[in-house]
Amino acid sequence: MAMNNILGLFAHSPFKPLQSHSNKVTECCSFLVPFFERTFENNWQEAEKIRLQISEAERQADLLKREIRLKLPTGLFMPINRTDLLELTTQQDKLANYAKDISGRMIGRQFSFPKEMQAEFMKYVARSLEATVQAHKVINELDELLETGFKGRELKLVNEMIHELDSIEDDTDQMQIKLRLMLRQIEDSYNPIDIIFLYKTLEWIGVLADQAQRVGSRIELMLARS
Repeated sequence: MAMNNILGLFAHSPFKPLQSHSNKVTECCSFLVPFFERTFENNWQEAEKIRLQISEAERQADLLKREIRLKLPTGLFMPINRTDLLELTTQQDKLANYAKDISGRMIGRQFSFPKEMQAEFMKYVARSLEATVQAHKVINELDELLETGFKGRELKLVNEMIHELDSIEDDTDQMQIKLRLMLRQIEDSYNPIDIIFLYKTLEWIGVLADQAQRVGSRIELMLARS
């Protein structure tokens, strides 16, 4: 997206560039589903193709983040703190960075989860990605919130959406515990280094939900200051 387009978005709403960035970040994370499906098949050639898609989406998100930083007006009256908007963009961008890191590490090791864990693992991935989608939904509600003056029914709706984000993150914590127990039951059958790698992978997936929750917390803080 060209910088003059970013300026045009700012002229329309202080949240439009953030929403464009969120679109790309959420797209980047969504590629993890087909990526892991290919790893289960040991189809590392196709997994690498999806990793490249993740990497490209992350690059585009990074460009949008930089344009926001460069072009966010300093003299324009805005209903929210400029620093808060920049920090929210930074926190949001980390989601794409984590998705890129996860896929890169999996490709580097070329070792995936045992068949008996795959169904539960994909539920865990899906729930973690629901957190990123929920954060995206909250970002997309900010225009409506702006129109209501950050109060009333719309503010209540946004707060409820953020609380739902907290619930999703809690679910992923419990799912990670279950998967760790499953992994512990079979770890003696595998190379210890491979098992350590899988434990770390579980942790990395959980970080996606944790980071999405941080985005929600940042929005709460921003609204409290509005």
